[in-house]
Amino acid sequence: MSIQEVPTLRLERELADGGAELIVGFDEVGRGSLAGPVMVGAAMIRACDLPSLAVPDGVADSKMLTERRREAIVDELKSWCAAWAVGSASNAEIDEWGISHALGVAALRALAEAERRLGLDGTDADRTDAAVRVAGILDGPNDYITKTLDTFDAPDVPAPARITTLVKADRHCATVATAAVIAKVTRDRLMVELAHAHPEWAPYEWEHNKGYGSAAHRAAIAELGPTPLHRVSWKLT
Repeated sequence: MSIQEVPTLRLERELADGGAELIVGFDEVGRGSLAGPVMVGAAMIRACDLPSLAVPDGVADSKMLTERRREAIVDELKSWCAAWAVGSASNAEIDEWGISHALGVAALRALAEAERRLGLDGTDADRTDAAVRVAGILDGPNDYITKTLDTFDAPDVPAPARITTLVKADRHCATVATAAVIAKVTRDRLMVELAHAHPEWAPYEWEHNKGYGSAAHRAAIAELGPTPLHRVSWKLT
């Protein structure tokens, strides 16, 4: 039996040693869903806190945890961060922009919100928010965050992050694993809320599949057609 890998703060410390004052882990959820938004979680820590910061108990790649376990630890993970946020892009935005750009916008929305929760807002001419050195760790091989920065659709970010990509960062980096759990819980809760708020959409079974392409979900689309929350540019059946 393989031993489950425990995320560390090794890369976060390397980025701090390189001059970063804030380190933020990013992870996405909902990329492959047929309905609902895509979301990107951001979990931010301060470099100055790293000497005394420990990896939270039980944190792991969100896909390795049960739904009950994610729900049990999410509040602790939120408290562990200096700031956290979850950015989203709607199904309509995904249809308009494509998934990669939508992910970039969602990530920048999360980054901007997390920074503002720390008091960075970019609105005061006397502040030097843009000079704050922020390092980001993004799960996966593709830096869709930097590509989206300063595009027409991108939100204003008080202090842009220099992104490092890492495949399976959600297994190796505590900030990314934390962001993954927070994003997963946030999106799962939303899809359940939408299912309960719209009993007419019960055949799609979002409370169980969270918008992903289960057999029941695809059968309902084939029979009833898409709802206003489906990604109609995608192959749905």
